[in-house]
Amino acid sequence: MGNRFQATDRFADGAQYIGGRLRPGTSGRTHSVVDPATGDAVYDYELASPADVDAAVAVARDAFPGWAGATPGERSDALHRFAGVLAARAEEFAAAESLQCGKPVKLSTEFDVPGTVDNTAFFAGAARHLQGQSAGEYSGDHTSYVRREPIGVVGSIAPWNYPLQMAAWKILPAIAAGNTIVLKPAELTPLTSLMFAQAATEAGIPDGVVNIVTGAGRDAGEHLVGHPDVAMTSFTGSTAVGKRVAELATATVKRLHLELGGKAPFVVFDDADPEAAAHGAVAASLINSGQDCTAATRAYVQRPLYRAFVERVAELMESVRLGDPFDPSTDLGPLISHAQRDRVAGFVDRARGYATVVTGGEAPGGELAKGAYYRPTLITDAAQDSEVVQSEIFGPVLVVLPFDGDDEGIRLANDTPYGLAASAWSRDVYRANRATREIKAGCVWINDHIPIISEMPHGGFRASGFGKDMSAYSFEEYTQVKHVMFDNTAVAAKDWHRTIFGDR
Repeated sequence: MGNRFQATDRFADGAQYIGGRLRPGTSGRTHSVVDPATGDAVYDYELASPADVDAAVAVARDAFPGWAGATPGERSDALHRFAGVLAARAEEFAAAESLQCGKPVKLSTEFDVPGTVDNTAFFAGAARHLQGQSAGEYSGDHTSYVRREPIGVVGSIAPWNYPLQMAAWKILPAIAAGNTIVLKPAELTPLTSLMFAQAATEAGIPDGVVNIVTGAGRDAGEHLVGHPDVAMTSFTGSTAVGKRVAELATATVKRLHLELGGKAPFVVFDDADPEAAAHGAVAASLINSGQDCTAATRAYVQRPLYRAFVERVAELMESVRLGDPFDPSTDLGPLISHAQRDRVAGFVDRARGYATVVTGGEAPGGELAKGAYYRPTLITDAAQDSEVVQSEIFGPVLVVLPFDGDDEGIRLANDTPYGLAASAWSRDVYRANRATREIKAGCVWINDHIPIISEMPHGGFRASGFGKDMSAYSFEEYTQVKHVMFDNTAVAAKDWHRTIFGDR
C-alpha cells in the first residue's frame, strides 16, 4: 500500500470552510469519509446544519460587493496565483482524491489534478473577457450597450465522482465573473473541495468569496438551494435529485443550472477502425470505474463489426488490472462505496435473466474483497428497452447491441431520455458529420470518447439538464445581462411621447 493522505490531521478543525477558516459543523451528526479500497474510515467530522449554511451565505453576501467591484484584471491576477498554488500542491491533491474516491493514482495524477489546474488558469484569462455587445445606435436616437454583471451569491452542489474537478467547475466561473459562492460537496468526498477553498485563500482571494459547507442533502443542500439570499443554484448529480433542486430553486425564482445524468451511446459504423473503437470503448466505459456521467455505456455496433468488437472488448476488459489505488500499475479502482458496488451488481444480476454477461459481472475475491471493487463487465443480447440499456448504472458496465443501417444506429443512440454525451466512430467524413448533427447530446466526439478541455463547454440536453460548465459559455450561467440605453437627442418633448399624451 502507498502512503495515505492524513485527513484527520489536515482537517482537525472541521469540514466547514466559512469566511476563510475551517470550523466544525453544528448539526450534532457525525459522518465518516471512508476509503473505498479498504472500507476503513479515514476521517470523521460533524455535518453542517442549516445554521452553518446561513453563516456561509451571510459571509458570501458580505464579501460580494468587494469582489464584484474588483476589476477583471484583479480577479484574473488572483486566479493566476490560485493556479500556481494548486500546481505546487498537485501531489497532495492527487493523494487526497485517490484516498476518498478510490481513484487509481495515475488517474488522479494525470487527469483530475492537472485538469483542475488548467481550468483555473483558463478562468484566470477568461475573467478579463466578460464582454457584452458593443455600443451602437440601434434606435437612431440612442446609444445602447450591454453589460455582463455578476448575479450575487451562488449556492452550488457537487457530486462525489469527481469532487476536485466538480468543485473547480462550480467555483471558477462563478468567482471569475465576480460572484461569491457557497459549495456543498458530497458528504462522502469533501476533502479536496476543502483543500481547493484553502488554496483560494492562500492565493489571496478574499475571505468569504469561496465557502464550503459539508452536510447532508436534505438538510444542508435543500436549505442552501432554498435560501433567500442565494441568487443562483448550480447542481451536478442525478436527474431525480435535479428535479427536486429545480422545485426548490423555482420557489424562490433563482437562476438554475443543472448537469444531470447520462447514458452515453458509442456508435460504431462498419467503416470504423475496429481496434481503435475497441480500445476507445474499454477506456471510455471504465474511466473512474464507470462512475462518469459521460462514460460510454451503450455501444451500438454495425453488424459486420459486431462479433469481432465484442470479442476484442472482452479480451481487453479481462486484461484490466484491479488493485490498490496507490499502486501506479493499477488500472481500475473500487467504486465509491459498497452500497454503490451492490447497486451496480444488482443491475448486472437482473440482466442475467434477459441478456448475456460476456465477462466480469462479479466482485473480486482475495485481498480486494474488503474494498468496493467490481470487475469490468460486458453485456450483450439485451433489448433496447431493457433496464441496462435505459438506466444509468454508474459502474464499469458496457452493453453492446448490433444495428444494421445508419438510420437505425442514430435512432437507437437517441432512444433514451438522456442527452449529455455521445461518440460516433467512422472514417467517412459525411457519415461522421451526420452523426454530429443528428445525435441529441451536448457533446459528440468523433473517433474518441471522454476527452474534455477547458476552452469548450460541457453540458447536456433533455433529461441530462441544461446550461454549461467550463469555457467562456459558462459566463452565460454566472452573469446577468443588462441593457444600458443613452438618449443622444437632448430633446425634452420627444416625438414618441405623443403616443401617451398630447399631439405632435
